[in-house]
Amino acid sequence: MIHRHVHALALAGLLTTTLAAQQAPAPGQQESVPGAPIPVAGSKAWLGNETEVEEFLKTAKVVKFSNVPVGVTKPRRGFFEPGGLAGSIVFKPLQPSRKSGFWESYKAEIAAYELDKILSLGMVPPTVERKIDGEYGSAQLWVEHCTLLKERDVKTAPDIGAWNRQVYRQRVWDNLVANIDRNQGNLLVDQAWNLILIDHSRAFTSTMQMPFPMRKIDRELYTKLKALDEATIKERLGKLLMDGPKPLLKRRDKIVENFEKLIAQYGEAAVLIP
Repeated sequence: MIHRHVHALALAGLLTTTLAAQQAPAPGQQESVPGAPIPVAGSKAWLGNETEVEEFLKTAKVVKFSNVPVGVTKPRRGFFEPGGLAGSIVFKPLQPSRKSGFWESYKAEIAAYELDKILSLGMVPPTVERKIDGEYGSAQLWVEHCTLLKERDVKTAPDIGAWNRQVYRQRVWDNLVANIDRNQGNLLVDQAWNLILIDHSRAFTSTMQMPFPMRKIDRELYTKLKALDEATIKERLGKLLMDGPKPLLKRRDKIVENFEKLIAQYGEAAVLIP
């Protein structure tokens, strides 16, 4: 089992290497395999059990800690007693502040999970606020039986259409939350080829930077994006966002505008996938 929170590889490397090996076709081009729903088997055992898992992560006794050997934020892995709903967590007591030239906050980790739930994305592991040894931080489920994306050959994915659908979602997601630190060390892949997104401590700032190209999107996510509103963001993420909901909504508007232009140019069938 590998769950590494790493900030080592450049974002450009992600776009030009591993993901490029299964580059999603441009609008108007034919998919090599028709799109298909994301498989839910594998390591995403929290789906459908979010409330129970969240409560367990908040309250279960942590019996020991170990250091995560990689990652500039120096997270710790906390272990629970065997037999519970979860085996361990990644604990990040990153108080909101600027570190090494980047804004870091454990609250952004929690915001990512809450927004994931609003959008029904199912790609960010359960993450809650917890106080351990006198420090508040984010406690995120340690996802079992995963490898890093850089350690997998995506050309061997059993359903390329389903894999591409997840890549499209990841690109939209990282542009939406202003995740400037996405790299091959914080994208996990489980045995069922589910793409799992971790490391969001540098996200949710006011930047309008959108590093990922967006050519296609599934209809479900597109509908939920357009329905995202300020009242919901304030209710669910209000205390977690440093700059409030407006930067997030501005990025959303830019994303929707991007897809509206593509639809006008190529037609819905070429841009919106199942």
